[in-house]
Amino acid sequence: MGLLRDSDVEEIRERLAGMPNPVKLVHFTQELNLDYGRETRQLLEEIMGISDKVSLETHNFLIDKEKAAEYAVDKVPATVIRNGKDYGIRFYGLPAGYEFAALLDGILAVSKGDSGLNPQSREKLAQLNQPLHLQVFTTPT
Repeated sequence: MGLLRDSDVEEIRERLAGMPNPVKLVHFTQELNLDYGRETRQLLEEIMGISDKVSLETHNFLIDKEKAAEYAVDKVPATVIRNGKDYGIRFYGLPAGYEFAALLDGILAVSKGDSGLNPQSREKLAQLNQPLHLQVFTTPT
């Protein structure tokens, strides 16, 4: 039995139908002692099954240390959303509830290769002269 309901699958299919470019989900997990690891992988596999423009690459966090270091992933489950470019978008844990909507928005933004930021925000960000590490923490409600 899937995690996504049939009605949700149809809505997700409609949202992802407008993807102009393919997106790869790079997922890091481990088999033992991981809360929501299996569920996260299953959810990503279900999303991949909805759109032929979404692919999934899975790595074992404990074995594929070089790949984890390449993506600067330091905890699991972790999901990277990328296309030909890595935009630094990471989801840690199971993207359920509100986080699921954010995951879909991230997939669409990466597919378009555009953040959707307005020109004023882009100008402000262009003024940054050193790396910025931004994290957004959420909690299920």
